[in-house]
Amino acid sequence: MDIVLLIKAALMGIVEGLTEFLPISSTGHLILAGSLLDFTGEKAKVFEIAIQTGAMFSVMWEYRERLRRTVLGITHDPVAQRFALNVLIAFMPAVVLGLSFGAVIKAHLFRPVPVALAFIAGGLIILAVEHRHRRLYGALDLAGKRHARVETVDEMSYLDALKVGLLQCLALIPGTSRSGATIIGGLVLGLSRKAATEFSFYLGIPTLMGAGAYSVWKQRELLRWDDLPMFAVGTVTAFFAALLCIRWLIRYVSTHDFVPFAWYRIVFGVVVLATAWSGAVTWAA
Repeated sequence: MDIVLLIKAALMGIVEGLTEFLPISSTGHLILAGSLLDFTGEKAKVFEIAIQTGAMFSVMWEYRERLRRTVLGITHDPVAQRFALNVLIAFMPAVVLGLSFGAVIKAHLFRPVPVALAFIAGGLIILAVEHRHRRLYGALDLAGKRHARVETVDEMSYLDALKVGLLQCLALIPGTSRSGATIIGGLVLGLSRKAATEFSFYLGIPTLMGAGAYSVWKQRELLRWDDLPMFAVGTVTAFFAALLCIRWLIRYVSTHDFVPFAWYRIVFGVVVLATAWSGAVTWAA
């Protein structure tokens, strides 16, 4: 058993768990972390997608009561039926576009410099959206008073779900951030911070677990039974790191905006570009 490889897998799992639900791009961070740890190649790409399942298990654990009620009420409870259908509707655009363009995107954009550029662009978009929110709502935005058109996940319409699903497709570009696209996009669509954040969590369950299963199956010839400990370590560490992140983020959005994440993205992206340009860091593809 390669202990160094397992340590790298654990570090990658921690990176995945801590970044999956924040608007800073887990995929982008995994690409950059993999480059620094010399954890690259086709098998590493499969690993990076597969361990997202660990982060999704943390959502299922944290919201297990809501998911249980949905499963038990799917045949007779209108609230459960609407919630499940909204998640399904939002999930479908990523399936269609991911299957159509996923291979092309991986071939050309899964590199540190395009990721850094997406970091910066995403940060600027977050700043613009938060500026719009402050201009429209001022202190009401974080004061606990109703101002959003949709305050809870259960108030979302099918059209709301479809729009969020289309926005999620932007995350096919590494560095964009699935959570950023759905949460920040949800704010623009009129969702409250809590509703946008929670729906992003729920939508991630079929999206990322499906992507992980598909990636492992498609690249199964690359994998051996000897790889199982590496995948297990990455998945488990991603679960625990993500669980901590979920609990923190729900508290955070009740009293804060996403401006700090925007500046983090911009600064991080600039550092990556500067080190790549100067040769201080050799970023591997």
